[in-house]
Amino acid sequence: MDRKLFCAAALAAAFAPAWAQEKGSNAFNPEISLILQGRYVNGKDIEERHVAGFAAGGHEHGGGRGFSLDRSELSIGGNIDPYFRGFAVFAIADEAVEVEEAWFQTLALGAGFTAKAGRFLSGVGYANEQHAHAWDFADQSLMVRALFGEHLRQDGAQLRWLAPTRSFLEFGVEAARGQFFPGSAAGGDRNGAEIAAAFAKIGGDVGESHSWRAGINYLAAQPRDRHGHFHDANEVEAHTDFTGDSKAWIADFVWKWAPSGNPTQRNFKLQAEVFQREEDGELFCEDNTADGGACTGQTDAYRSRQTGWYAQAVLQFMPRWRAGYRYDRLDSGTVDFGALPLENEAFKPSRHSVMLDYSPSEFSRFRLQFAQDKSMHGVTDNRVVLQYVHSLGAHGAHRF
Repeated sequence: MDRKLFCAAALAAAFAPAWAQEKGSNAFNPEISLILQGRYVNGKDIEERHVAGFAAGGHEHGGGRGFSLDRSELSIGGNIDPYFRGFAVFAIADEAVEVEEAWFQTLALGAGFTAKAGRFLSGVGYANEQHAHAWDFADQSLMVRALFGEHLRQDGAQLRWLAPTRSFLEFGVEAARGQFFPGSAAGGDRNGAEIAAAFAKIGGDVGESHSWRAGINYLAAQPRDRHGHFHDANEVEAHTDFTGDSKAWIADFVWKWAPSGNPTQRNFKLQAEVFQREEDGELFCEDNTADGGACTGQTDAYRSRQTGWYAQAVLQFMPRWRAGYRYDRLDSGTVDFGALPLENEAFKPSRHSVMLDYSPSEFSRFRLQFAQDKSMHGVTDNRVVLQYVHSLGAHGAHRF
């Protein structure tokens, strides 16, 4: 085989989702696995963690202090027949079970095409498709939290095309119901799609020890009555509903190094993403005068343009041991509330995180992390996290 073609194929496999790297799937004996996660957190007692200056994109798992059980994940996957594969992930938390993913995917379209339908993690960006147990840090980046909450899930369809080129080149499009942020439950109750996404990925090898991938991504949503909250001119919390257009551009880049292509002894990964989001529409501010607020139930134009990025580096400096550093930086940018008596929280959230983890085997990991979190107004939260992640059963080829 031509070496360049071989390298492109190897790169495609290296960056493929875990299910695509599994071997020997049996249609009558699906792979079943359970991820166990837990942590101890030492930090400030903050009632509601949020990224200041940004509309709430969701909640942060494991946000409390002391000992806690993170969401465990039960996954089931396997080939349905020679034409389709199925996969589902159920997130198990206290008194709740959430369907995180449940999709089927084609196996035999040919010509480099692959189609997926159901509920899946969107292919936009780099980190979004990773489940929590596959993160290199104990929490998600501020950028992804501001954009999607924890990650963007899609109830819809996805089409990917892997080009027959000497280097890795892939294109993808998605259309989805869009009931999850930045969409809305009301906007998702419609015929058609509320969210559309498109992405292009390119990558290659540099010698035997280096590989890279870069991507450009676009997301467009049309939320209706998307609930949020801001502080008004009287410093009282105001509940709002946004209806309009939400558009985001994301660029991602990953560089991987392993001596002679063998990552078992030492390896290094540099990862970064940057985004710009624009929203334009109308904002309704619920009457909060009974609580001393300034909103009287009025609606006015709303526009925002916000940016942010993160960069992280993780080094496995000896077998089983890794160390990493991540820097998050956002800019709440320009926000125009029209005549609404809401406070424009001009702010630049930031966070420094360092971690050290030890993996006794490919199925278990213990992590110690320290973060200086300045993502909220007037708060510096120095958080220490001790985390464990264990994998039981026939799980995909996640690299602990």
